[in-house]
Order: sequence, then C-alpha cells, then structure tokens
Amino acid sequence: MDEIIVLEVKPGYGGLRADVFLALCARDMSRNAASRLLDEGRVLSSGKTLRKKDLVAEGQTIELRIPQKETGLRPEDIPLDIVYEDDDVLVINKPKGLVIHPAPGHESGTLVNALLWHRGDSLSVISGEDRPGIVHRIDKDTSGLIICAKNDFAHAALAGQISSHTARRLYDVIVRGRMKEDSGTVDAPIGRSRRDRKKMAVTESGGREAITHWEVLERFSSYTYLRCSLQTGRTHQIRVHMASIGHPVVGDTVYGAKKPELGQSTQCLHSRFFTFRHPRTGEEITLEAPLPDYFLQTLTKLRSTG
Repeated sequence: MDEIIVLEVKPGYGGLRADVFLALCARDMSRNAASRLLDEGRVLSSGKTLRKKDLVAEGQTIELRIPQKETGLRPEDIPLDIVYEDDDVLVINKPKGLVIHPAPGHESGTLVNALLWHRGDSLSVISGEDRPGIVHRIDKDTSGLIICAKNDFAHAALAGQISSHTARRLYDVIVRGRMKEDSGTVDAPIGRSRRDRKKMAVTESGGREAITHWEVLERFSSYTYLRCSLQTGRTHQIRVHMASIGHPVVGDTVYGAKKPELGQSTQCLHSRFFTFRHPRTGEEITLEAPLPDYFLQTLTKLRSTG
C-alpha cells in the first residue's frame, strides 16, 4: 500500500517547478527522489498527474503516493528506554543482550524491530532499508547509549560527527587485573584476526587506526574500574585493546577468560555518556545512561571483597 502525503503550496512557493517545490517542501526528499515520483506518475493535483516542468500555484493541493517497499522487517513491541527524543534524533539506553539489527541467527527481536514498532513512520534510511534509523552500532552484550536518526538530514550530520570524532563517547568498563597507571592510551591498529576470522585483533599490517583513551575510576585487588574514551570506532575496539595490554574486559569470553567471572558471562561494558551537536540547531548535547543493575552488582561484589 502506498503512503499518501498531501502538501499545500504556501505563499511564496507559487510559480516553482513541481520537482523543485517537492524538494523544498516534502520533508527529507531530494530533487532526484522527487523527479522519480513525478516520472512514475505518483504526484497528483485535483486528480491529474503532475510532470516535473509543471508550475505549482499558491493554494494548490498536491498529493504524493510513495510506494512502501517490502524489506522483510517486522515491527515488534519491544520496550525501549528512550533517553532523548525530538523531531530529528532518538537516543536509546540499550540493554545488554539486544542485537542492533537483524542478521543471520538474529532475524527478529532486534533494536530495529523495536524502532519500527515505536517510530516506524519516522526513521532515516541512509544505512539501508534493513537498518532504518541506525547511525552507529554497539555490541549485542554492551549496554548503554546508542543514537538513532529520524530522517536522512539528521543521519548524515550525526554520522559525520562520529566519523570526524567530534561526537564523544565514554564507556564504563571493568577489566581484569589491577592497573598501576592512573590513565593511558592504547594506539594500535585493529583488523580481522588471522587465526579466527570471526574475531578482531591488534594487527601489525592491514588493520585500521584505532585509539582508545582510558582512566582509572576505582581499583580493587584483582580488577580495575575504568572509563574509556573512543577516538576511533572500530569493531570490538575497547574489548580488543584492553585484552591486548593484558587487561581483558570482565565477562568477555571471546577476548578474555573462557569461563564466567564475578558472575558475569557477558562483558561488563556500558556506553555511559554521549556528547554530540544537534544536527539542526548546533546545540551541544550530553546524555548519560546510569549504570545498569548487572554492572552495579559487580561493583558491589568487588567493593565488598576488596
């Protein structure tokens, strides 16, 4: 079924070509997209099909019939912890265990399925129709903040900030071992492991630049509570970098101990703070996701045992 959008030509827009008017007034529509709709006969006024070169008149009502493509994705009523939302941006506090988008082995029950249920009528599609709204990802078993876009304009702006490292992400993490220094930086390229292509690794050649800054928040006898800042955003970056310096993330059975420790069978890693500039206003916004129960319980256990 087509999505029907009705527009009225407001004062000041009369006399424009139909394709120009649509590009200016139909939300998040490029001129190329407007031209395609016009060429396909999907733009009408008073029951007549408009062409690209037709001029619109003030007060004229224009109807767009936008085809809805079948993606195989299904909305699912999965609760979302929404930290921030406006017409452009949606920020979610993701629980650990929630996959970001459908993939082999995880065809449903993902953040994308939840987004389609809650905001399916307003999500960007720059990342593809199978990943609506998704600007960046965090691991399935990492909890915390993830930012989504409700239109392509916001998506492009937010993705640009992440790519240029002007958006700042801070993660809280518990690692094995008592770290001596108060802070430090791991600057080591990350690529696919040659031994196991399903894993990432610090590589001498063929890897991409990866930089993680860390500072100690609290020390225990055999563990350390850190805050990490990502200067780059590689797959599994914090987990790989911490393991590479001999301090794997607690509960990370891929890059650390193969058996659960401190009662955690998945990594103790939480996306705590996210700072970005609003794509439309330019205002700097900093959001926080409080530590979840699983993380607090681990800290309580460590504090009680030293």
